[in-house]
Amino acid sequence: MADSLDKLMYSFVMEDVLKGVFIYVPPGYVACVYDLGRGVLKKVLTPGLHLKIPFWQKAKLFNTQTLEYSISREFNLANEKAMGDIPTAAVTQDSKRVGVEGTILLRLDIHQIPAIWQTIGEDFVAKIVRPTIRSRIRMVMSRFDKQDIIGQKRDSVETELKNELERIFYSRGIYVENVLLSEIADVTEFVRIAKE
Repeated sequence: MADSLDKLMYSFVMEDVLKGVFIYVPPGYVACVYDLGRGVLKKVLTPGLHLKIPFWQKAKLFNTQTLEYSISREFNLANEKAMGDIPTAAVTQDSKRVGVEGTILLRLDIHQIPAIWQTIGEDFVAKIVRPTIRSRIRMVMSRFDKQDIIGQKRDSVETELKNELERIFYSRGIYVENVLLSEIADVTEFVRIAKE
C-alpha cells in the first residue's frame, strides 16, 4: 500500500514539474509568455512543444483560427468573455427600430497578440469587441432605410459594416474576415419572442 502511494505521489510531483517546464501549443493556437522579470515577451510560441522556466514564466494560449462572433437570441450574456452577443437594437434612417442578428468572422493577428494581452488583457471581447460591434452596427443601420437593409442593399450594409469594423479593429490586431447579417426585423419581434 505504501509503495503504491509513493508511486502516486511521485507521478503527481513529476507531472507538476514537467507541466511547469513544457508548453504544448496545439495547431491553430499560439502561446504568449509572461516573464516575471521582463513582462509579456514579444515573441509568440507557434504550435509544438516549447520550454519555459517553471514558476518564473506563465504561458497563455490564444486561438489564431477564424473566430465566430455570433449575434443571436440564443446567446447568453452571463458569460462576458464568450464570443457573441444578443441582437443589437438600432434605428434606421427612416426612424424604424430594428433588431440585428448575424455573424462576424474575426481573427487575431499573431504578431500583435502580445500587445493585445499586455494592453487589453484576456477579456478583449468584453472590453473592445462587443462594444465596438454594437456601436458600428447602430451607426451603419442609421445610414439606410429599413426596406433597403432588408432588400436590395443588404450586401452594401454588410460591406459598410465590415469596413467600419476593420477601421477600428485593424490597429488593435484583430482582422475582420467577413460580416454576415442573418436577420433584421422590427425590434418588437425580438421583444415578443424573448417573452414567449
